[in-house]
Amino acid sequence: MSVLVVDGANVVGARADGWWKDRPGAARRLHEELLVADIDYDVIVLVLEGQAKGGVRAGRDAHVRTVHAPKDGDATIVAEARKAAEKGERVVVVTADRALDARVHGVGATAVGPTWLLDRL
Repeated sequence: MSVLVVDGANVVGARADGWWKDRPGAARRLHEELLVADIDYDVIVLVLEGQAKGGVRAGRDAHVRTVHAPKDGDATIVAEARKAAEKGERVVVVTADRALDARVHGVGATAVGPTWLLDRL
């Protein structure tokens, strides 16, 4: 099984489309794109934090599971990556955050940048 963990804030922030004016709306648009994207992963975990949580309810929609970070998104992303890796799943995290990249490598995941995902949406 393969799991793609998406740093929602980082991916949304990679687009200069006015997302900062409507963080919930930007999160909702990303969620909608993930639902229809032709990406070769069994499960996509979208991690949202702050105001963005207002755009998508926590829970599962088809193959996309949305998780609301209780505090900082990075800790939740690492926890989600660790949980999947401990089950023996292939885990890739989408983020441009170098410190987060190092942390997810430490739990057995690999990382790719937001451009990788945006090119597939």
